[in-house]
Amino acid sequence: MDREQEEVQFLGFFGIIKESANIIISRRKIFAQITLALVLPLSLIFLGHIVISESMYGEIFINEIRLLHTQMGTPRYNKLYDILASGYTAFFTFTIVYYIILLIFSLLSTSAVVYTIACIYTGKEINFRKVMRVVPKVWKRLMLTFVWSSVIICVYNFIAVLMLAFCTTFFYDIARMVFFVFFIFYLLGLIYISTVWHLANVVSVMEDCQGLHAMIKSKKLVDGKTMVAATFYTMFSLSLISIQEAMAVICADGVPVPPSSKLGYEFLCCLILVVLFSCGLVIQTIIYFVCKSYHQESIDKSTLADHLEVYIGEEYEPLKHTDIHLEQFHV
Repeated sequence: MDREQEEVQFLGFFGIIKESANIIISRRKIFAQITLALVLPLSLIFLGHIVISESMYGEIFINEIRLLHTQMGTPRYNKLYDILASGYTAFFTFTIVYYIILLIFSLLSTSAVVYTIACIYTGKEINFRKVMRVVPKVWKRLMLTFVWSSVIICVYNFIAVLMLAFCTTFFYDIARMVFFVFFIFYLLGLIYISTVWHLANVVSVMEDCQGLHAMIKSKKLVDGKTMVAATFYTMFSLSLISIQEAMAVICADGVPVPPSSKLGYEFLCCLILVVLFSCGLVIQTIIYFVCKSYHQESIDKSTLADHLEVYIGEEYEPLKHTDIHLEQFHV
């Protein structure tokens, strides 16, 4: 990053995008290697899940229709019922395995990108081999942060359900309006929690924070830059949903698209997804620096550089508060 720390806080929406693009272009070799090793498999897993799940769900849907038109108690009904039960079991098993693998590659990709940008920030020499040595050690910290974010979201959803039940019970006459207003506020809260979690991933790598501590630190950092960070997260999520829907349409049965054209569309979706994941990970790291600068916290580059070396040692030692020296500066 070529900008002074005092200047980073003034980066807006397009400034963050430009800064992220400059970093990727200036270090295109290392980012290309990370993309091929981690981001591309992540994208293929994401798209592969859509293709396979569409096929599996299509079979389940057909068997459900057949079961509805079959007399109960007949051998045919019992056979269809067993096939349908096996189909649901396979579908849910596949979904669970998919989310586990997706989470692993997502956290590995995040670890690689954040560590790489940290090295660029401190001026340290970085290469792909060093990154791949660091990644398995760093992603464990991100896993703990993910677990805590999942707990927070589960609690948030539980409270939301209770509040919705209370509102619809006592305001039955205007239930639709209450539900609409409630859904808007619920969605805003969910976006905020997810935004804090994404920034907490960067905090977990850059500082001596992980789990709930990283979430609390992230919340403090994002205050004042909530709109910018939430906008990026919302756009990222909407882009993922759009790609998912496009792939679902392409893979759907009965779509009059030649096989060669389908292959071209799938390749295009994969390309867009790779760019989206790569840029998204870089952007969320830049947002971390923007938030740090906004709160007038400066990371001492020399001490951070020294302790980045710990990641490539045989034993992993987390960064300590004394290692990352926070100073107050005045603009």
